[in-house]
Amino acid sequence: MIPGKDRPLKVFMSAGESSGDVLGGRLAAALAEKCPAGIELQGVGGPEMAAQGLRSLFPMSELALMGLVEILPHIPRLKRRIAETAAAAQAAQPDVLITIDAPGFNKRMAAACAGMTCPKIHYVAPTVWAWRPGRVHKFKKLFDSLLCLLPFEPPYFKAVGLDARFVGHSILESGADKGDGIGFRRRLGLAEDSFVLCVLPGSRSGEIKRLLPVFQKAVAQFCKGNAGRDVRIVMPAVPHLRGHLEEVTAMWPMPVHLVDPGDKYDAMAASNLALAASGTVALELAIAKVPTVIAYRLNTLTYWILRRLVRTPYAHLLNITADREIVPEALQDDCTPERIATHLTSLIGAAGAQQIETLTPILGTLRPDGAAVPSMAAAEAVLEIVQKRKRGPEA
Repeated sequence: MIPGKDRPLKVFMSAGESSGDVLGGRLAAALAEKCPAGIELQGVGGPEMAAQGLRSLFPMSELALMGLVEILPHIPRLKRRIAETAAAAQAAQPDVLITIDAPGFNKRMAAACAGMTCPKIHYVAPTVWAWRPGRVHKFKKLFDSLLCLLPFEPPYFKAVGLDARFVGHSILESGADKGDGIGFRRRLGLAEDSFVLCVLPGSRSGEIKRLLPVFQKAVAQFCKGNAGRDVRIVMPAVPHLRGHLEEVTAMWPMPVHLVDPGDKYDAMAASNLALAASGTVALELAIAKVPTVIAYRLNTLTYWILRRLVRTPYAHLLNITADREIVPEALQDDCTPERIATHLTSLIGAAGAQQIETLTPILGTLRPDGAAVPSMAAAEAVLEIVQKRKRGPEA
């Protein structure tokens, strides 16, 4: 019987944070669309994967940890969850095991599943082009195939004999370019000529703790330096941090409009400028065509370790792709209110428009070949890998 055609395709997925959950949800939906008999989904994930039928083994939020030093207190629990996930994967006897990003968790889980005979696929290549290039060998030992988001990544892994395929960046399916800015302004009572600054300080409590005080002072300086403008601040707030953000922003010297995550793209469409934590949201802002400054600050010891390992001078993916700073970056010691406010002011007017014009063709390189959207390209790759395994080594 052909999995997916004569019977449901049995898929075990493991995602470790919200971005991986989004990837997993889109991939599961694409697989279900391509499999006449549907799919059976098991593993670890969040709400996006749950919408596709997943009952997560445990709350994915337990794995959403960041940093080298910050993770240490959680190691015993993580070890238990790794063993639990690996045991569930082996018991499920899936047609394919798909781990999504979160390499700290998923590499160890895949190692514990070494005896499984189904294809093991990792979705989102490790950034070996940025730091620790030797990781290509580790991934070659653990996985049969790799699905890459960036067009320049496959050669790094093919060089050591690991099947690696560019499937496009899922951010292109986010809908970040489809926000209703006019409707958003109307709902919040923002005038057409108001200057809207979108502030996105991150989605993790540690990020908020480190960045929000700096962002507050930076925004205050920006507003003071642009007193002739009717500057309004909007801030998308994830549910688990909303209470804290309400408490903190109530003390800001200017009113802050907190909005639900579902209104994030509308908020972007309504914005003239953005200040964001470094990460996926910076790509969303580029897709939404909002001139942006990114900023970030790590735990001091974590940063001290990483700066000796990282090989790229940039944090924004499109800056890395272009090998120049198109989107201003205020990182670590440069993450100061003065530096951020100066960058923001510099993007008002023609410079902001030029940023977007320069980024647009670079964004195009993140699209997979042909007309396929990234999730469909990823689903096609998964099914091809599964079918090849079923046909045997002579295929």
